[in-house]
Amino acid sequence: MHPNPAFRQTETDRALQFARGRGFGVLAINGASGPLISHVPFLLNPAGDALDLHLVRSNPIVRVLEAPSEAVIAVNGPDGYVSPDWYEVPDQVPTWNYVAVHLRGTLHRLPQEEMHDMLDRQSSDFEGRLPKKPWTTAKMSPDALDRMMRQIVPCRMRIDDVRSTFKLNQNKPDPVRLSAADGMEASGIGYETVLLSRMMRDPEGEI
Repeated sequence: MHPNPAFRQTETDRALQFARGRGFGVLAINGASGPLISHVPFLLNPAGDALDLHLVRSNPIVRVLEAPSEAVIAVNGPDGYVSPDWYEVPDQVPTWNYVAVHLRGTLHRLPQEEMHDMLDRQSSDFEGRLPKKPWTTAKMSPDALDRMMRQIVPCRMRIDDVRSTFKLNQNKPDPVRLSAADGMEASGIGYETVLLSRMMRDPEGEI
């Protein structure tokens, strides 16, 4: 996370809104032989103080969760290189703009019988964002669903700390920041830079 306070003034509610909208992050936890990392979808509760996720039973993190463990989930947003030329003012240097939210807390394993309900809630959330009739577990045969349920493990993380970096050139005068946003969007190097340039134009705007 960038240490500059200008990039770390996002309110907790807005950071949680961003994390909830993404619904995917990098889970990190300490194992016996070193850090363990897994990329996971998650469902953040309405209060923003807990999230649910599931892991494949063979994931090494599952073995760590014989007891509740401290963990962090890094939720990444758009990122991209910023050329000094885009500022159109002298004496600038290259940088990298990005958006990230870190959710820290205690991760624990839930009873296996909670897996079906978790899957229903997660799929309902993500399916509800799509322009189609939602998929549900009712479309699966009971035997196939039961086999799948045995292969994945439900987990919940209590969130104790939320930290975020929205590095969008807020430390530059508005005309300079907007010029950089124009340059980034015009670069044509990917859809992610289009999203980032929109956020640079309005760092406090709707996510």
